[in-house]
Amino acid sequence: MSLAIFDLDNTLLSTDSDHAWGEFLLEQGAVDPVAYREANDRFLADYEAGTLDMQAFLEVALRPLAEHSPEQLAAWHQQFMASKIEPHILHKGEELVARHRTRGDTLMIVTATNRFITGPIAERLGIDELIAVEPEMVDGRYTGRASGIPSYREGKVERLEQWLADSDLTLDGSWFYSDSHNDLPLLEKVDHPVAVDPDPTLRDVAEARGWKIISLRD
Repeated sequence: MSLAIFDLDNTLLSTDSDHAWGEFLLEQGAVDPVAYREANDRFLADYEAGTLDMQAFLEVALRPLAEHSPEQLAAWHQQFMASKIEPHILHKGEELVARHRTRGDTLMIVTATNRFITGPIAERLGIDELIAVEPEMVDGRYTGRASGIPSYREGKVERLEQWLADSDLTLDGSWFYSDSHNDLPLLEKVDHPVAVDPDPTLRDVAEARGWKIISLRD
């Protein structure tokens, strides 16, 4: 039994769930229609370029969680799952997850998107273990701040190492599937790094190092 780790956005999904949540909030009129759209698009571009200021991003991305009640957020998330996520769940991604499940591997998503957004997506995919950015909650409401180490770039490795320290698993025989060069720190840690529909930078690295390259979109 090995650990099978999956990135989420543009790996098991054919969309970026963080950006899609921002678009959904704009459609609901829940955020400033000009400033938030500009920031949402800019942060996505920065992420793709590998220049994302994670703290600046989280200040903007988590603020709407603090501005609305948990009940309103939960209702919105149900709509979000139906309209923005379900159409983008990749069938071949589900088949890949199922193959690892059949082998008896421990399934995990490690994502830089926050748990509010990704928790229900992981549940929908039948993946119990999730490492994500943790939005802070106080007295049952989100504060708009993150708790702990953000699971982004090297932070993914740190958070995974924390998780492993509390489990009886190791990275022996481990797999990690990702589309993004931002995930190189974790791809370099596992025994079986797999580039999934990779961005140009990751494709170049994968080809140079002889890593497996697959597509879940064909």
